[in-house]
Amino acid sequence: MSEYIRKLIAQGENQQLDFKFEISDSKKIARTLVAFANTDGGRLLVGVKDNGAIAGVRSEEEYYMIEAAAQLFCKPEIVFQTKEWDVDGKLVLEVFVPKSRKLKHKAPAKENDYKVFVRVKDQNILADPILLQYWKLEQSDNVVNINFTEPEMLLLQYVDQHGSISRNELMNTAGIGKKQAERMILNFMLMGILELKLTERETRFVLVSHDILKSIATHFK
Repeated sequence: MSEYIRKLIAQGENQQLDFKFEISDSKKIARTLVAFANTDGGRLLVGVKDNGAIAGVRSEEEYYMIEAAAQLFCKPEIVFQTKEWDVDGKLVLEVFVPKSRKLKHKAPAKENDYKVFVRVKDQNILADPILLQYWKLEQSDNVVNINFTEPEMLLLQYVDQHGSISRNELMNTAGIGKKQAERMILNFMLMGILELKLTERETRFVLVSHDILKSIATHFK
């Protein structure tokens, strides 16, 4: 049975897997829980060092720290599952966090300042404001219409040539302000033309499919 844990550890920390030698800060671990829930779900292995070495859980308090994180410092509360594994006489606590289908969770970024976190590779980062707006608008019944004026066509041309675009690049390329750039990007996302790609340094936007671009180009010939 311990082979299961060894195979997980062999993957290394990634978007759906995190190692923790110990849990000493419920607020900090809450960020990992909400980042998993807000992205693709994931597993936390407690008693495992960052380099993958198995140290073992040293105290029963580890579970209660996670429980406190999920109940007290995740808004709304995170529902998780745990399982204990014996690996060569050392206890590893597996914490499974499913992806939230509708709810978006927040955790403390600073004292009493709750923010939405997402998981990017092996990092928990603050969700981009455009992503937060997209989630909100995605749940609404508002109809999205796009007028393919010069700024919209410049956006598509830029993405076609460079593979992706950032909000600032759109502002500079089209000569438009921040609000207009964000609204354009959101409209394209809501219509399934663009999708958001998070990185640890910035947020970029790419075409969902180049077939969409061909269809738009044909329509406006």
